[in-house]
Amino acid sequence: MSWKKEVDRIERQRREALELGGAEAVAKQHDRGRMTVRERAQALGDPGTFQEQGPIAGYAEVDDDGNLQQFTAANYILGILKVDGRPCVVGGEDFTQRGGSPTPAGLRKSVYAETLAVQYKLPLVRFLEGGGGSVAGSSGPSGKKRAAPSGDPVFATPRFASFGEAMATAPVASAAVGAVAGFPAARLVASHFSVMTRNTAQVMVAGPAVVERALGERKSKDELGGPSVHLYNGVVDNLAEDEADACDQLRRFLSYLPTNVWQHAPIVDIGDDPERTEEELLAIVPRDRRRAYDARRMLELIVDRDSLFEMTRYYGPSQVTAFARMGGRPVGVWANDNRYYAGAMSADGAQKVRRFIDLCDTFHLPIISFIDEPGFMLGTEAEQAGTIRYGTAAIFAAMQSRVPWASVLVRKAYGVAAAAHFGPNAYVISWPSAESGALPVEGGVAVAFRRDIAAASDPDARRAELEEMFFKAKSPFPRAESFGVHDLIDPRTTRPVLNRWLETVGPLLDEQLGPKAYSIRP
Repeated sequence: MSWKKEVDRIERQRREALELGGAEAVAKQHDRGRMTVRERAQALGDPGTFQEQGPIAGYAEVDDDGNLQQFTAANYILGILKVDGRPCVVGGEDFTQRGGSPTPAGLRKSVYAETLAVQYKLPLVRFLEGGGGSVAGSSGPSGKKRAAPSGDPVFATPRFASFGEAMATAPVASAAVGAVAGFPAARLVASHFSVMTRNTAQVMVAGPAVVERALGERKSKDELGGPSVHLYNGVVDNLAEDEADACDQLRRFLSYLPTNVWQHAPIVDIGDDPERTEEELLAIVPRDRRRAYDARRMLELIVDRDSLFEMTRYYGPSQVTAFARMGGRPVGVWANDNRYYAGAMSADGAQKVRRFIDLCDTFHLPIISFIDEPGFMLGTEAEQAGTIRYGTAAIFAAMQSRVPWASVLVRKAYGVAAAAHFGPNAYVISWPSAESGALPVEGGVAVAFRRDIAAASDPDARRAELEEMFFKAKSPFPRAESFGVHDLIDPRTTRPVLNRWLETVGPLLDEQLGPKAYSIRP
């Protein structure tokens, strides 16, 4: 007697699981401009590499003889696939069933996603679309309540423990590709990188109905948690035009990072000469200190061509944080955007920088800082935002990091905030446009010569005279001649100088392998 009956049931459940919520529900998903969760996995990974975990998990109704009457698949898809040839765990809610609100088996699979990533030491990618729990409870398709224990046992491992362990083990990236509320929203931010799709994604603690019932506020999903909210508050790092773009950004993010903290990030040589110099760099910083320049253009001229991948652009906009490649090697790049607050470090900018330093340190990417820092942001709003606390935490992150640092003095480096730009034992090079000190010239003159300026017949002219006199004393040559920097260089040679440094420090990255831990910060 064979096992054909059971095998037939396996095959039937596999077929029905592939149908998700059914043809009509899938069509509605497509009509909304969204992929199904399996289509997302296919768009992310290498063709034919997806190995699903629990493909027939779900709810089955059988007759008295054990014959399958109806099967409803778990509404969470989980598996391992390859992304650019490297294995990766991928999971996501199936919105075509219950709007992504978890079924019992779906919840179990979703909880297992982080555990699976930790167990195999693999990156984790989540596609998030749906809410958390439901007051409707757990029932089968017939509507009958299932007899099941309520909640988790007292001895269960807290769910967020695996979230933290996953982030300490391997890269974690999440995409919001629809309305995301409650527990999935917490999953989104428990990531090293997050992206949301334009026009189709919202991220909320709770949706409009709950908010209206609790607070009396009548807001749409977009008003509560659309891109115009979360790109500017740091909840989400990047915006994607559509789901295909989101998959491209997820792949690109992973390409700069190792598979886990015990491995090195892959080196990808794109054929860009490490010794390349760029004439444009000689004049990119204006002689007029009050004129701005394009910091991103400066970075593009130095790093490998087309390798700059910026994250969290609209949060803390005075700070630019990005991955890039130098001679094929992945690095973390940080620069001041002098077009916002003259590059000053605000409270949100400091939080963005602290998180970026920790990300690079966790995955042992060398950090290159291009410094044009006038100091911490000033004024009433800056004080109310707690700038000094968050700024000092960013400095702690730099001091506690172990990866190699290179610090390029581009223009300003003033005040306490400048300390965040120099990791321990940093390799420091300076451009001839650099200036540094305890205070910018303008602020220092205003404080030290307040009475002199007030007593002058022409206060504005006296102030300008003093500022010009002190600015001339800010020449970078005395610092270089006193061995206060490793070198004062022609800006055009920045790329070859940094690439030679990276060759030198490359062997030190072997000492970086393994998880990181930090002491308390302000």
